[in-house]
Amino acid sequence: MKLLTKLPILALLAVLCYSCTADGIEDNVDAIELSLITPETKTIEIQVLELINDHRASLGLNTLSDMTVVKSVAFSHTDYMVINNEVSHANFYVRSDYLKANAGASRVSENVAYGYSSAQSVVNAWLKSDAHRAVIEGDFTNFDVAAEVNSEGKWYYTNIFIKK
Repeated sequence: MKLLTKLPILALLAVLCYSCTADGIEDNVDAIELSLITPETKTIEIQVLELINDHRASLGLNTLSDMTVVKSVAFSHTDYMVINNEVSHANFYVRSDYLKANAGASRVSENVAYGYSSAQSVVNAWLKSDAHRAVIEGDFTNFDVAAEVNSEGKWYYTNIFIKK
């Protein structure tokens, strides 16, 4: 296959592998109810949070505190992505509204990803993307992440940031 035919395929793959969103983006998906569960924290999740805070600190930015309600909301979406076998921001406004009403958030953003097998690889991918890096380096106070693996051994991630 010639290089020109490979480039569009690679670009599509890159877009599908990770994504981010912020307040103001509306979904055309029917609203869902959040079923909030706070699973036990995994080592990979702790590593993601530490890598993000290390990056923020290296830039002189405030480090972010984790927050159980944010983790629960992140888990609900990660579980949704695993069940539907797709990486997406479906129903982001439901998560955002919930965190504004129940966590005192004035602003909410999220990064999602799929397929990265380590904390370092997913954080590196987010940092290489201008939009994802802007979320990571944004004006936030709290964050949390949920990472779940599907039946094929592929990881899904939802990293939610809020400003209180």
